[in-house]
Amino acid sequence: MSPFGCPSAPASAPPPSPFIRFAPRGRWSSQFGFLCACAGSAVGLGNIWKFPYIAGENGGGLFVLIYVLSIMFLGIPIMVGEFAMGRASQASAASAFGMLSTPRGPWRFAGWFQVATTLGILSFYSVAAGWALHYVLLSVTNFAGDADAFAVGAHFQRVYESGALNVFWSGVFLAITGAVVFSGVREGIEKASIILMPALFGVLCILFLRVTSLPGFTEAFSFVFLPHFELMSAGGVMEAVGHAFFTLSLGQGIMITYGSYLPRDTDIVGSAIAVSVMDTFVALLSCLIVFPVVFSYGMDPESGPGLIFETMPMLFQRMPGGWIFSFLFFNLLAFAALSSAISLLEVLVSSLIDVMEWDRKKATIVAAASVFALAIPSALSGGVLWDWIVVDNRNFFESMDYLSTNWALPIGGLITALFVGFRMDPNVVRKEFGEDSPFTSLFVPWMNCVRFICPVAVAAVFLYSIRSI
Repeated sequence: MSPFGCPSAPASAPPPSPFIRFAPRGRWSSQFGFLCACAGSAVGLGNIWKFPYIAGENGGGLFVLIYVLSIMFLGIPIMVGEFAMGRASQASAASAFGMLSTPRGPWRFAGWFQVATTLGILSFYSVAAGWALHYVLLSVTNFAGDADAFAVGAHFQRVYESGALNVFWSGVFLAITGAVVFSGVREGIEKASIILMPALFGVLCILFLRVTSLPGFTEAFSFVFLPHFELMSAGGVMEAVGHAFFTLSLGQGIMITYGSYLPRDTDIVGSAIAVSVMDTFVALLSCLIVFPVVFSYGMDPESGPGLIFETMPMLFQRMPGGWIFSFLFFNLLAFAALSSAISLLEVLVSSLIDVMEWDRKKATIVAAASVFALAIPSALSGGVLWDWIVVDNRNFFESMDYLSTNWALPIGGLITALFVGFRMDPNVVRKEFGEDSPFTSLFVPWMNCVRFICPVAVAAVFLYSIRSI
């Protein structure tokens, strides 16, 4: 029995699907392992690193509210649709759209679009994850010492500008990620997720208890949960919706791929709700850990991508045994990044296995090497390529982040909503939703949401993105 009241899935494979055309796929050994893997994909740097700084840039409370509403009315419905596509097709993202429609029809390109999005995201994501690995090493030396906020921020700037350092740590991170994916679904992805996710939650809770005693906690709580209309913009609304897709790993083929490893008796609606609740909880908890430090020590909540690397060392240097907490925190930040990167790389590997008919070893090596090659420009964006402006005064790293979050992911989510709502066989959709599920009565409202609410909202985000370029 899982902690969410769902029975553990049997280890045996489910009855064959009429859509299966490939060799037997890996399977999750339990409901808990599947939830940990999905939560690991969703709960990553997007929650702990990115969400606090974009919430800070967009004024806090109202941005957070729009983000939570986006999770409820866009994220969960589309996640259910992606799980349904994966389990029905028993195929990777690259193949699922064609198999559930017409193999040679235009929908097959939708899967490849999502695979390409995953490749782009993992390329810049691995650079940010490399920062976490570097800070793990620095924590051992108590690098913050008695430095003030300016000195700690300047240290991160030096890390950001060091191309060689970023290339090295990005390569190390991708090698670790590749090693886990190489081991397979159960022995690699599932086992790693079962260890990493509970550990991440534990350390976050410890840090939260610590920051409640800081003088800036009340101000931080107000900043995160009370709406500040004057600080919000249309661009902030767009970013909140886009980040809901980023943090839930939607529109990039991950949940389709993970859904393809699901047994028939798994309740995909309950699973989507559980994953979304865990993801949102970590995002809000991260804000309530970071912003008390920001307001207690007079730092700028609009510091951008370096916010967490500038604020947390300030907290740790003022704690008894702070270097230990610093070591644990940045380890767990790296673990969170790893759990998400595993799912991103698995999309690429699974697609190569299905389409190219490669074995897992060859597919993993080729996929990881391709990501590393694309990561190099992002790694050099703070140094030798600082003046390579790609989109709207953004360097390569920032442009990859922006294009992925505000363009590619909403488009990927729109594609999924339209496909599940209008192209996929309704009988198959209903069967995957769960004829015996406790949520069966929600099928019609869910379908209407997928068909009408999700496309309109996502299209609005996309159109704003075009107008803002």
